[in-house]
Amino acid sequence: MSNVLPRAAALAAAALLTTTGALVGATQASALPTATPTCRLADLELAIGEPESAGGAIDYPILFTNTTSHKCALRGYPGVSVTNAGHRQIGTSAIRTGEPISTVVVAPDETVTAVMRTDSGSNCRPKSTYVKVYPPNSGVAEEIRYALRVCGMFEISPVQAW
Repeated sequence: MSNVLPRAAALAAAALLTTTGALVGATQASALPTATPTCRLADLELAIGEPESAGGAIDYPILFTNTTSHKCALRGYPGVSVTNAGHRQIGTSAIRTGEPISTVVVAPDETVTAVMRTDSGSNCRPKSTYVKVYPPNSGVAEEIRYALRVCGMFEISPVQAW
């Protein structure tokens, strides 16, 4: 009998701590900011910016502009390939540069970029009619009308603030 009371008191204390901890955890969880949603293709306007020569290579910025009234986030590498007038891929897709990735929060009307790079010179593919771009973490692509001649290497950087 003398063992029952201390045991009951210990169980009651454990139940109180568990309940209090759950309530504190719930309060803390609800106080955390909600995650910024991933930018979907429908949230973005995609374009190819002005090319820049860089040591025997040409960099072509892919511009991702948030067209919504809310922030969204992009993280990682876009998928990029070039296609002909019949929408058939020309050669292999761009390979990733291996640069570290980070999450980029894109405010309404803000533009971020990823950079396509190819060589200037020989060993060229036929000129494209479109550049096909999948935003990072998206299974949906947009074909941007753009005549691009890929020569030698064909690389893509991760999305970054512009």
